[in-house]
Amino acid sequence: MRASLRGWGGVGAMAVGCAVALAFVLLLPLTQSSAGSATGAGRGGSGLASARQATAGNCTDSQAQNETWSPSGADGTTIDAIKARTGAKRKLIVGVDQNSYRWGYRNPNNAGAELEGFDIDLVHRIAQDILGDPDAVQFKAIPTSQRIPAIQDGRVDMVVRTMTINCDRLKDVAFSAPYFKTGQQVLAPKSSPITGYDSSLAHRRICTAAGSTAYAKLDADKKSGKLPASADISATVPNQLDCLVRLQLGEADAVVTDGALAASQAAQDPTVELKGAAFTTEYYGVAMKQGATDLVRRVNQILVGYRADGWQASYDKWLSATLGADSAASKPSAPQYLRSS
Repeated sequence: MRASLRGWGGVGAMAVGCAVALAFVLLLPLTQSSAGSATGAGRGGSGLASARQATAGNCTDSQAQNETWSPSGADGTTIDAIKARTGAKRKLIVGVDQNSYRWGYRNPNNAGAELEGFDIDLVHRIAQDILGDPDAVQFKAIPTSQRIPAIQDGRVDMVVRTMTINCDRLKDVAFSAPYFKTGQQVLAPKSSPITGYDSSLAHRRICTAAGSTAYAKLDADKKSGKLPASADISATVPNQLDCLVRLQLGEADAVVTDGALAASQAAQDPTVELKGAAFTTEYYGVAMKQGATDLVRRVNQILVGYRADGWQASYDKWLSATLGADSAASKPSAPQYLRSS
């Protein structure tokens, strides 16, 4: 094991954090099926299905972030179902991460260890708009590999969890316009000879989260010969933070993940660093159920206002320390809306 492990208490704190995260997932209550958005979101007719199939067939990953519907403040069946919840259940049910530092995490230094971070700020803004209360949220901690199943099964109304928009995912879920721009990067110990996403990864053990775009990229590049054949990409974990723990324990030589997440992990452990530049361009979006067009349009309407008032303040608070004061590289350009109902 490498010496001098620091950042949130090193390996011990990380291991405890992972155990707490697992317990949290297992203990969280199940979403109520009859009142959930799955009921309203599943009411898209055959016309919507045909439009989705036609659009998905023409999708390219370089334009996937634009495969969404134009903004609208109107309610529809999905939003009506959310608003129809009563009492303590009148909440927006959102899948989030609770282990991604500065994105969605429980700060042990705060009373109650409430969830906070860049993604969490956006969730509160959406809840404020739809339900009139920024705290009318039921957070559900879900691992990376369960983001799409949680939406499809109706366990959540949406997922706000550093989720990259791409064509494969658009076959399974609907996305909002992008709210963040990033790219895949390599994270490794400072003492490592690894220099980036290049030949220095030969004979190295690379950790990724199961179901992540990082693993899909590595798998495709290894098959095509862009990644050294000797690179070992078999180590996949449920949550991205688990990769940092493996790196600290010496069970992995490198981590590949979104640069925005990697920078936060480097902030947690000063013995690791980003290696090389980003080698992809990716956009985060809010994921929702196919057919929940009214909810997608509503979120897009919220994002119009949020980009103008709220996004920068959240960036300054949570991400400027790790990504730099200049947010220009992280803020998506004005969105396009290529889908039509």
